Amino acid sequence: MARQTGSKCRLCRREGEKLFLKGERCTGSKCAYDKRPYPPGVHGLRKKGRKTSIYGTQLREKQKVKRIYGVAERQFRRYYLMASRMPGNTGENFLSLLERRLDNVVFRLGFARSRYQARQFVSHGHIRVNDRKVNVPSYTVRKGDRVSVDEDSISNPEVVAAVESVSSSAVASWLSRTEPFVGTVTELPTRIDVTHPITERHIVEFYSR
Repeated sequence: MARQTGSKCRLCRREGEKLFLKGERCTGSKCAYDKRPYPPGVHGLRKKGRKTSIYGTQLREKQKVKRIYGVAERQFRRYYLMASRMPGNTGENFLSLLERRLDNVVFRLGFARSRYQARQFVSHGHIRVNDRKVNVPSYTVRKGDRVSVDEDSISNPEVVAAVESVSSSAVASWLSRTEPFVGTVTELPTRIDVTHPITERHIVEFYSR
C-alpha cells in the first residue's frame, strides 16, 4: 500500500465520491466530503460538473481504485500485467488480485477500521498467516489460508478497539471469521465480492492503449 501522508478526505473530494479511507469518520458527521462535495483547491467549485474526456474518465477510475486499495502506480500496473496473463476476464482477475492483498483481507475480516489501519497492523507485525508472522501488506493470500492476530497483539488497545468496533457480520462473504481474532479464506474473491462501485473496464482500457 502506498503511504498517503496528506489529507485522505481530499482524495475522496478529488474523485467525487466517498472512498471510505478513514473508517468510521467517513460515515459520521465529520466527513469532509459530505460538507464539501466538490474537488479540492481554489477552483474546486468551478471544476464540479465539468465534462470529462474518455481518457480522463479512464484515468480517474484508475486513480480511484489505486486510492481505495492504497497501491502505488508501479505495483498497480504490475497487478494489471499479472491479471492480463491469467485465464478469464482481465478486469475481474485484476480486482481479485487487489482483494487478495493481506492488508485488504485484514480489513475485510474486520480486524481494522480501514485499509490504512490494516496496513499498519501488518507492517508492525500484528498479523499471522498460517501461524507465521507476515509483515508484508502486499502478501497475496490463497484459499484455505488462516489469518489471525498475533497472540502478543491481542492485548494491544488499538487492535482490540478495531476488532470490537467491527461486527463479524460485516466480514466479506469469501472470508470466515471463526473467532474474534481468527479468520479463514474460504474462497477466492470474485467480481460480486467487490463492494465499492468500480468500472474495471476503464482501467483495462487505460493500460491497453
